[in-house]
Amino acid sequence: MEQTGQALPATIQRIWRASAALWALVLMIIGLGLIAAWFFWHWPFWLGLGLIGIAIIQLLFRLALVPYRYRFWRYNITPTAVFLQKGFFFQKNEAIPISRIQNVTLEAGPLLQWQTLQQVNIETASTAHVIDGVTRPVADQLRNQILQLAQEARDED
Repeated sequence: MEQTGQALPATIQRIWRASAALWALVLMIIGLGLIAAWFFWHWPFWLGLGLIGIAIIQLLFRLALVPYRYRFWRYNITPTAVFLQKGFFFQKNEAIPISRIQNVTLEAGPLLQWQTLQQVNIETASTAHVIDGVTRPVADQLRNQILQLAQEARDED
């Protein structure tokens, strides 16, 4: 598969790892709560152990996929469309026509703010597409570029 477009900044990998760890922590806490329920109310013990096992497996799986996810995530903006490219084995190539774009918003939750990144949300009438995380100056530039191209496309119609 041909790699075209811009890659995400390398710091996005920290966000993906931290997100995987937080999800595992939440699942483990719930699993411990189920073990406590076994102790106090005689719920099935396997529920708690099973959830803790699932938490560990999903953590290992998601951590193993971070380099793969980073390697094959690309975006490209042209005068006619925004292209998003993900994956190698399970390829997903999206083309969002500039003329269909209605809104571009920037978001930054606590993990993205920790790494001074922002998520770019591109919205059309029927769908929303996301560029996972780029630096703040790049996010501002992308928003302005996409909105300007969208305005020019509407003016041509």
